[in-house]
Amino acid sequence: MTRSFIPPKRILMGPGPSDVNPLILEAMARPTIGHLDPQFVRMMEELKELLQYAFQTSNRLTMPVSAPGSAGMETCFANLVEPEDEVIVCQNGVFGGRMKKNVIRCGGTPIMVETEWGRAVDIDAVEDALKATPNAKFVAFVHAETSTGAQSDARALTALAHKHDCLAIVDAVTSLGGSPLLVDEWGIDAIYSGSQKCLSCTPGLSPVSFNERALEKVRNRPTPVQSWFLDLNLVMAYWNSEDGARSYHHTAPVNALYALHEALVLLKQEGLENSWKRHMDNHLMLRAGLETMGIDFIVPEEERLPQLNAIAIPEGIEDVAVRTHLLNEYNLEIGAGLGPLAGKIWRIGQMGYASNPENILFCIDALGNVLNEFGYNTPVDKALEAARAVQAAL
Repeated sequence: MTRSFIPPKRILMGPGPSDVNPLILEAMARPTIGHLDPQFVRMMEELKELLQYAFQTSNRLTMPVSAPGSAGMETCFANLVEPEDEVIVCQNGVFGGRMKKNVIRCGGTPIMVETEWGRAVDIDAVEDALKATPNAKFVAFVHAETSTGAQSDARALTALAHKHDCLAIVDAVTSLGGSPLLVDEWGIDAIYSGSQKCLSCTPGLSPVSFNERALEKVRNRPTPVQSWFLDLNLVMAYWNSEDGARSYHHTAPVNALYALHEALVLLKQEGLENSWKRHMDNHLMLRAGLETMGIDFIVPEEERLPQLNAIAIPEGIEDVAVRTHLLNEYNLEIGAGLGPLAGKIWRIGQMGYASNPENILFCIDALGNVLNEFGYNTPVDKALEAARAVQAAL
């Protein structure tokens, strides 16, 4: 007999998606209306303004792409990079590697700047690459590398790109809403994110923002954008209009956009700086508990992403067995390592709605108990005391 799918209730503390606020799920269940309905168009305008707030930008072209964060990445590269363009691509994890693949598919030439996984992008190495590549058109980097938990200096890297007359393309999938991100102040030219991380929305949408310098490049390119669906020259007629009218481009994911609108309303109500502080405060609680248990972070503290914590798996502990036990017995999801870090690290996310003291204490308690079951002796009670002491001091 065919039955409806009823998912289990999990606590999502992996690299994404994060737990979704019930208010956002409720918004998603509201009645569907047409994607050109005047009331929906009004909501689109509000959504753009809320995204401008989240990105801290006045960029007119600030909108959600109707697809997940990977499509946001492709929107940036497909619209900006042309055949034979040289692009400085900074890789310190998985997602810098995806940038490289996008450049190649656009017919460009990626000039790779490799940094050790678990470290911020090496700014001096980027400058050396720019000096050695005087015809480079772009510098592309990941602000918050989800695969390692490292956060790079987006302000400095963008300034360096502009110093060498390049545009900066930035991946902010994990940082938007969780870490300071100031698009206009830092001068970022093109940026993309995802709905499912610190915004705590359902997966499937990718906020993007392009400044006028980047849009001039898009408008004046002599070759057509290789993707019809992601071509901003077409999409802009749907999301941007001088007279409020909209040209049909695609059927927007109406209910998913309700959800993103609600997520951004909640972010605005909390306040960006309060959201950044909440993620940092809960990171400090988690850090205190994990370090008391003898668990090490792989990223130096000054380069560490508060909302995505990469920790070394204790010697003798089997990665999959622990994560499976946490999922089956505690309904707690944490993430595995990727690439060269597979089997060596766990990634603990505390993003958006999941970033709260109760989840932090639950995670410390659950992980400590499971490690003890697998023969790694951890002082769980002392770890919880350490986390609570940090909470009390905040």
